[in-house]
Amino acid sequence: MDYLKTVIPSQLVSDRGSNLVVINPGSANIRIGLATQDAPLNIPHCIARHANQIPKFKVQDQMLNSQITTVQHMEREKAYDIIASLLKIPFLDEEVANNSFPRKIGRADGYNPQSGRGVAFQWANVYEQDTNSSLALGSSKNEGTSGEYVKKHEGTDAEGISSGERKFRGHIFGEEALRISPTEPYCLSRPIRRGHFNISQHYPLQQVLEDIHAIWDWILIEKLHIPHSERNMYSAILVFPETFDNREIKEMLSIALRDLRFSSAVVHQEGLAAVFGNGLSTACIVNMGAQVTSVVCVEDGVALPSTEKTLPFGGEDISRCLLWTQRHHQTWPQVRTDMLTKPIDLLMLNRLKESYCKIKEGELDAVTVVHSYEDGMPAGSHKTRLTALNVPPMGLFYPTLLVPDIYPPPPRSWFHDYENMLEDTLHLEYPRRPDMSDGLFPGINVGYPMWESYPIFPSKPKKEEKVGLAEAITSSILSTGRIDLQRKLFCSIQLIGGEALTAGFIPAVEERVLHAIPSNEAIDTVEVLQSRTNPTFVSWKGGAILGVLDFGRDAWIYREDWIRSGIHVQSGRKYKDSYYLQAQATCYINS
Repeated sequence: MDYLKTVIPSQLVSDRGSNLVVINPGSANIRIGLATQDAPLNIPHCIARHANQIPKFKVQDQMLNSQITTVQHMEREKAYDIIASLLKIPFLDEEVANNSFPRKIGRADGYNPQSGRGVAFQWANVYEQDTNSSLALGSSKNEGTSGEYVKKHEGTDAEGISSGERKFRGHIFGEEALRISPTEPYCLSRPIRRGHFNISQHYPLQQVLEDIHAIWDWILIEKLHIPHSERNMYSAILVFPETFDNREIKEMLSIALRDLRFSSAVVHQEGLAAVFGNGLSTACIVNMGAQVTSVVCVEDGVALPSTEKTLPFGGEDISRCLLWTQRHHQTWPQVRTDMLTKPIDLLMLNRLKESYCKIKEGELDAVTVVHSYEDGMPAGSHKTRLTALNVPPMGLFYPTLLVPDIYPPPPRSWFHDYENMLEDTLHLEYPRRPDMSDGLFPGINVGYPMWESYPIFPSKPKKEEKVGLAEAITSSILSTGRIDLQRKLFCSIQLIGGEALTAGFIPAVEERVLHAIPSNEAIDTVEVLQSRTNPTFVSWKGGAILGVLDFGRDAWIYREDWIRSGIHVQSGRKYKDSYYLQAQATCYINS
């Protein structure tokens, strides 16, 4: 304690954070870095694998896509008109009806504005460097492929030879994987979708786990420069969103400890980490990710599970809505833009959304350049005027505008589990069905991970809410049941995630939430707190702070213990979790 009273905070982070890797996987991206870093790497959580021939599907999720129904289309148009009335702009078809000629759109080849947001994305180089080159040994590092991983998995899928004896890269990761031309023999996979493992009949569990391992291993080796031989000198802080189920958490723990070879690891809830990332103790955390939005309330450093809300939409849905809006208003160039089959279009639309979408009253237009990406050809540039740019982000409040889930959800029965990793069950007695032998409990695993043998019991479902963001926030806070806490939480709303950076979003949340509070509730003030840290990284930063301040390490899980037997049920010791850890951290902060 004397050390804590005299040490400078930056020195404390330097002393204790240099061997801590903070891993925060989101619904579409992963934030990862050393606890000593000011900000993490933010990398699309995806992998593209080479195939012997051009695959039928270039994107794994193409096989799951379902078409928008007529009813959904009508609800979307109705939501647009409600938003238009609020923003005082023309209704959806009002402008088109009054304008018999479509907007003039011109192609602007060579158009290169000073702003970086007008620069086109480039197709990824899918070939390995010449093996005769002196740079060959560094090819995996420079080209974004984990040599150690590919060597272990290479086979016929990495043997394709192009003209000139160039060899296709076996695996490509991150943003580079999203920039592969559809003409190349690759299939893109996203192991996490809508806040869960992306399991389907086309994407089995084992492949999902291998892909997560491959992506994380590539980042550790190529980006953080931590080879396998030094991995046992590092510990992992896993900051998981509330959307993950217990078994998903345990599978990722196994990847960190067994496969990636970290010496130890600890699990923290994303909402709780966000509170510490901003130096708070009580707040309503609203996390707006790429594919999922979640709400959870935290009181005195303890997350309240009963307040958790999950909404099946996020930033990528706003980008899809931006495209639909422009096509409806005839402002989009006559080019084939498809976020699903051409992920490079998703990158472009995300950048347009981040650059131009905001929430404000009145008509909002912008002159910009739209790029077209066709079959490996250089990007075409099209100068145009985009319109109604304040409508798409309002879809978070009126989700029927976003047509929330364009994919069916993964099967939920798989996710049932015996024990909740994010609840302290140290003193609970576990029921045992009479028809189950001792072999179904830890001790005899027959070569399977310990949790594979868990019996399936009904568990607390993490259902998705079919409401807008303001209603979800209001419902979450009111569910606490105490007026003093409710008033405090309504004045302590914290927005995190990429969409929190949208201009005008804070006053919109305050206004919509105040409007959503029932009139019989004695609450008349709503306030969103300004984030002290970049909202995109605040949970990652909070995880780093929790790791540095955790001197006792009572919550940490050690590699040997986990591989040998996982968590012992009724063993007298359970690894404590982030609910328990907050007490230690709060104690150190207040010292």
